[in-house]
Amino acid sequence: MTVNHGFHAVMTAQPGRGDELVALLLAAPSLPHEDCLVFLVSRSGSNPDVVSVAEGWTSQEAHARFFADEAAQDFVAQLQPLLAGESQLTDAVPVGGKPTF
Repeated sequence: MTVNHGFHAVMTAQPGRGDELVALLLAAPSLPHEDCLVFLVSRSGSNPDVVSVAEGWTSQEAHARFFADEAAQDFVAQLQPLLAGESQLTDAVPVGGKPTF
């Protein structure tokens, strides 16, 4: 399968809640989803409350279908109280490289 749609999100957790945000993201319902081919969670080395996620999906339609599902909506509802402000989203489609974790 090929990644045809993706994005990079940078989120800032409420002060001191970066660990909770990371734990929630690492349990995201998109991880086992067959159309989610890339899901990488990172955090800032200088501010542990700044967390980023890179996602790659088979298509924009598959991503939209997933987020229309109740499990995804429940996940977003759990995520919101942990965040301090709006997330910064950038569209991105991986073109190569390798994971280093």
